[in-house]
Amino acid sequence: MKSDKNTLFQADQMKDALVQSFIKLDPRILVRNPVMFTVEIGTVVMLIVTIFSFSNTGQGGWGYNFTIFLVLFLTVLFANFAEAIAEARGKAQAESLRKTRSETPARLLVDGKEQIIMSSLLKKGDIFICETNDTIPTDGEIIEGIATIDESAITGESAPVIRESGGDKSSVTGGTKVLSDKIKVQVTTQPGESFLDKMIALVEGASRQKTPNEIALTILLAGFTLIFVIVCITLKPFGDYANTPITIAAFISLFVCLIPTTIGGLLSAIGIAGMDRALRANVITKSGKAVETAGDLDVLLLDKTGTITIGNRKATNFYPANGVNEHDFIKACVLSSLADETPEGKSIVELAEQDKNMVVTKAPENSVFIKFTAETRSSGLDTPDGLRVRKGAFDSIRTMAINAGHTFPSEVEANVKTIASNGGTPLVVSQNEEILGVIELQDIIKPGIAERFERLRRMGVKTVMVTGDNPLTAKFIAEKAGVDDFIAEAKPEDKMNYIKVEQQQGKLVAMMGDGTNDAPALAQADVGVAMNSGTQAAKEAGNMVDLDNDPTKLIEIVEIGKQLLMTRGTLTTFSIANDVAKYFAIVPALFMVSIPALRSLNIMDLHSPQSAILSAVIFNAIIIPLLIPLALRGVEYKAIGASALLRRNLLIYGLGGVLIPFIGIKLIDLAVGVFL
Repeated sequence: MKSDKNTLFQADQMKDALVQSFIKLDPRILVRNPVMFTVEIGTVVMLIVTIFSFSNTGQGGWGYNFTIFLVLFLTVLFANFAEAIAEARGKAQAESLRKTRSETPARLLVDGKEQIIMSSLLKKGDIFICETNDTIPTDGEIIEGIATIDESAITGESAPVIRESGGDKSSVTGGTKVLSDKIKVQVTTQPGESFLDKMIALVEGASRQKTPNEIALTILLAGFTLIFVIVCITLKPFGDYANTPITIAAFISLFVCLIPTTIGGLLSAIGIAGMDRALRANVITKSGKAVETAGDLDVLLLDKTGTITIGNRKATNFYPANGVNEHDFIKACVLSSLADETPEGKSIVELAEQDKNMVVTKAPENSVFIKFTAETRSSGLDTPDGLRVRKGAFDSIRTMAINAGHTFPSEVEANVKTIASNGGTPLVVSQNEEILGVIELQDIIKPGIAERFERLRRMGVKTVMVTGDNPLTAKFIAEKAGVDDFIAEAKPEDKMNYIKVEQQQGKLVAMMGDGTNDAPALAQADVGVAMNSGTQAAKEAGNMVDLDNDPTKLIEIVEIGKQLLMTRGTLTTFSIANDVAKYFAIVPALFMVSIPALRSLNIMDLHSPQSAILSAVIFNAIIIPLLIPLALRGVEYKAIGASALLRRNLLIYGLGGVLIPFIGIKLIDLAVGVFL
């Protein structure tokens, strides 16, 4: 679902946002933003004053009042536009998703026979079949078969993936395409409730609620607004005392300029843009709160298999017993693996071919292949001439050899212990029950994973590896991968209990997983990121879904969360700092005629009281659209400490918030003064 349209503003989105800007003028909608709602009330009052000033000049001239009204109206409109353009970007993403949800025929199984119906008629529990080149009609779990799936319609990634029954990779998504083989799928959702339907609803903002930080900031802004209402009211008796009548236009202009209209106008856009940035990183978030929480994470739990390691163990070395010819040993290893369809078995053949130049394409004719079973814990083959080759677990092959009257070589046992202590899996190989040597299997750590964990560490996030391996193996892999802690021999309740303990200590915890056994932990975690390739249970339990199935995606999610918090903080700092300049623009201008001592505060040397007020409200209006790109893109995140970050924000946005309005208001005053 990646798009080539990376420009911030697109013509169709701008047009839609402009229409929505007027729709959002409805007081019933705008009341959710207290700051801009009060500005709208001031705008209505100025409209009445403007009409009244046609016949009465006691409140100033008609042109002056109309200009104030127009600028205030544009202030509200610009704030609405900021929110609408953020929403429009989300709607554009939703539209691209809709294109993948076309009506697709489904091959429904009824009493063992196929019926062709439309995908919209499928119900939860129905079973359908898909073969090569079929489009999967809706979400489901594979209950039989294995297939290569093209998920580019959802994820944008061209590389096909393998989905099969009976594991954590059994989930399929409607709109994806089967490239090979045949699968039988059971529907897991009701009509209209598919993953794609939910994604569309989420990105359109239908389910978006304000986050706790947003609510807290809204309350703070409402408090500032109330304070400045009181401040402006007290100016009336002061003006009467100074024999300086203050017009309604001056009152409203001062009020609108002093309240934090900048952040009030951009607050909603910042929250929506945070979810949008996550979506553009191919992460569906079920709430803005999840994105924001990611910015404050303390602990991350992640599975070893498929996350830290490539997912399957690979053969890395052959260790023949003393007196056994290496060539003969490797040949036996290959023969025992020719019929082994597991990734581990295939890796043994690959290692022999690539590193040892051993080419064995097929077993002798009429050979009998012995499949691995949980009871024997071994596999291999029997040839017609009486050769019996086996590979398997150390204790299983040792018992087989001892029962046949053979000894177990001490050097092989030593190799087995060394491999196990290094986090590997030893596979012992025998021929006619006589030990030939041992194969070393190792988890292959993903390239660059240690560096990524180091990045998380610099962000202040502790990484915890979760694995079913024994503590010795887990410790080795944890150290090699560079994680901070590990949970060995982990059961579903162990993951959840670890999360609870960390949360009781006041920490925010993230969990990444893809299996049904991960669902409890995903639900318990503050940020639960489920892989799109995972089970339906995992995707339902988490509050984020990674469409790319990239376990290291949390680094991006954390950066987006921190970027959202930083953007909100920096724009709040900028908005409040603006008040200093606007105060020095308006208040001295109002009273410097009757109180000459206040002329010293007119440090900008503005043309007149009227030009000062107009310049301040015009600057107050135009700064909102000028900051929309920053609200949508977000402030660049840098992995530095909180104190350094505070100093940086105060220096750039605090000082900038004071200086820029001084410059802007003075320039506007020079232009406005020509007409007054």
